[in-house]
Amino acid sequence: MDIATLLGLVMGTGVVVAAILVGSDLVIFLNLPGFLIVVGGTFAATLVKFPISKVFVALKVGVKASFTIDKEDALSLIEFAISLAKKSRKGGLLALEGVDIENEFFKKGIQICVDGMSPEVVRKTMTSEMHQTLRRNEEGSKIFRGIGDAAPAFGMIGTLVGLVQMLANLSDPSSIGPSMAVAMLTTLYGAVIANLIALPIADKLESRIAEEENIMSLIIESVLEIQAQTNPNVLGEILQVYLPAHLRGELGEGDEGSD
Repeated sequence: MDIATLLGLVMGTGVVVAAILVGSDLVIFLNLPGFLIVVGGTFAATLVKFPISKVFVALKVGVKASFTIDKEDALSLIEFAISLAKKSRKGGLLALEGVDIENEFFKKGIQICVDGMSPEVVRKTMTSEMHQTLRRNEEGSKIFRGIGDAAPAFGMIGTLVGLVQMLANLSDPSSIGPSMAVAMLTTLYGAVIANLIALPIADKLESRIAEEENIMSLIIESVLEIQAQTNPNVLGEILQVYLPAHLRGELGEGDEGSD
């Protein structure tokens, strides 16, 4: 689980609630009609902008990206690719058929190599799958950014509705203050939904897209070089470009003395 997301949500909510409790009672900041205007209106606007199937996929992708940590890292994948290259050079591609590969994308790439597909077909198949995966995540980011844009707008709409209702009842001066306070709550709800939830998730998805593209590109390159029976040491050198500079020395140390 990604503790940073949970910690951020708890801290953000805690700061807002603490600020409220210092100056007043939390109950006066609860307004169901205003909350429904913001949440319902934002959801409705999102459905107008995007297909409903993509909205629910985006919600699933967003939650997964926010609360889970990707177990794959470039260094371990490169080391694993080198071990596969050694095995392949000794026993041929068929020697890889029974190897346990946890990464499904890597596993599929090795399998189509074992099945005898040409390098062009392997590259095309894996590249197409990578683009589809990245496109789904990009759509998720776009949808959460749309939610982040819509929530403050509907917060303002709720405020305007409240102001109209307040102005319609000016005959009672004592109700103006409370009515104005209620009207402003929807702006608060919209700002919190946008800046504490929707926009941070959109940014996290964009960050994950870059990481995932790097990992999947590394895997494609690994599979093609393994298929070409590239020397494991040469493979390590080729794949180092996918590592941050500070990790490249670790790969060299790990490969010292390899065949």
